[in-house]
Amino acid sequence: MAGGGNNVARMSPRQRMINLMYIVLTAMLALNVSSDVLNGFSQVQDGIHRTNLNITARNGVQFAHLESLYQQNPEKAGKWYDQGVELHKRSDKMYADIETLKTAIAKAADGADGKYTDIVNNDDLEASSVTMLNPATNRGQALRKSIDEYREYVVGMIPDPDKRKAVEEMLSTKVSTRPGMVGPTSWEQKMFENMPAVAAVTLLTKVQNDIRQAESEALSSLITAVDIGDVRVNELNAYVIPTSNMIMRGGKYSANIVLAAIDTTQRPEIYINGGKLNNPKGLYEFVAGNVGTHDFSGYIEVPRADGTTDRRPFKSSYTVMEPMATISPTMMNVLYAGIANPISISVPGVPMSAVQATMTNGTLTRNGDHWVAHPGKVGSEAVISVSANLDGHTQTVGSMTFRVRKLPDPSPYLAVKDGNGNTVHYKGSPKRISKGALMSADGLGAAIDDDILNVTYSVVSFSTIFFDQMGNAIPELSDGARFSSRQKEQFRRLKPGKTFFISDVKAKGPDGITRDISPMQVALN
Repeated sequence: MAGGGNNVARMSPRQRMINLMYIVLTAMLALNVSSDVLNGFSQVQDGIHRTNLNITARNGVQFAHLESLYQQNPEKAGKWYDQGVELHKRSDKMYADIETLKTAIAKAADGADGKYTDIVNNDDLEASSVTMLNPATNRGQALRKSIDEYREYVVGMIPDPDKRKAVEEMLSTKVSTRPGMVGPTSWEQKMFENMPAVAAVTLLTKVQNDIRQAESEALSSLITAVDIGDVRVNELNAYVIPTSNMIMRGGKYSANIVLAAIDTTQRPEIYINGGKLNNPKGLYEFVAGNVGTHDFSGYIEVPRADGTTDRRPFKSSYTVMEPMATISPTMMNVLYAGIANPISISVPGVPMSAVQATMTNGTLTRNGDHWVAHPGKVGSEAVISVSANLDGHTQTVGSMTFRVRKLPDPSPYLAVKDGNGNTVHYKGSPKRISKGALMSADGLGAAIDDDILNVTYSVVSFSTIFFDQMGNAIPELSDGARFSSRQKEQFRRLKPGKTFFISDVKAKGPDGITRDISPMQVALN
């Protein structure tokens, strides 16, 4: 079995087939993320990128307006204009730095010519980790620190407590520790560890979107500060401030629609897509439906002092992404009957406490954040379905089908001591052992210990076959899994360099099946 350069040649055709299956099934682990989900990320990335261009253009209009106020009255607007210039520079630098990171991830996935707008290997699970979590560069950690510094800088410009809180939450890098985890998980690990390249680029584009939203809020506050003591209705502008532009299907979209400056004694009337918004605070909410990027528009009406009405139009967009679950078997891409199969289940963006899972053809048990599958009938399929609690209602977010197979046969071994006194598994010729090591062994063991499966079997019985000087075979039967006294006596008579065989090995696995396993040849030094 194991050991020696001619090991493969000594294997039976059946054992070679089993080993080949291990290699194929391990390679199939890369297929866990479906192409539909990856294509969905590409659509989301394109949608957010278009939104970013719109917000960037809107911020440019706001900054140009602030600059015009400064040109009209430098003494009055100078303080706020200087802050606006610094804000504009820092926001553009943050945006450009993230553009560089997106390009770096694309090149890590596709090579020197990689472009994040068209990633070929979009399912590459290493590109984002290598780029962002490399301890030599610490790009992920540096990005988190830059976001923290930018957040503290921007919120200092926003006097309104509700808007300040919204920006703080939008740019937050705090990560709550999940139950069962050893130590805290960093923001950069949550964002980029084992994340497909296209998903990592999409998340970075979302961060750019948050930066532009925060910049817009700060510019609005600076413009309001310039005109805080004036009544200048003709300078009012309407803005849509969403909590987030990314929504999971079935989740809730939430946005505040406000004026840059507002008269608290008179609430404006808001119309969206032809209908009046019946919320005095301008809160616009609805349940998201179809996946993709969607636009909406409307206008705000505010009364002027002369009794007329001023109408200010607005438009915005939001992106809905398909809910998804990540289900990956810890050992391999099949489930084995008779043993506990560890399963990892998670839903991005949803806490583990809100995730539930069920299984057909078997049972699925949970211990904290870990799951264990116990499949039933061999040869049938087992389906694991995952659901999550989203905004108070349960929704199915994904499923995966597994094949249930019988455990493979184990290999026999002798538990002997090596030169350092450690117990090792001797699995037969061409390796040799000393007579003393053989005499110290109590009996025969059997196990699958190939570092993919680690399963112990119980040996029921076996025979040893010795050859006398005339070449006659002398079989001896074991005492269960232990050597019989007659077998021990034969061991004492063995001379250095001699060999014998252990055959007719029967072993019982945790699945309750007793099977005949391959023989082994024992060679003495």
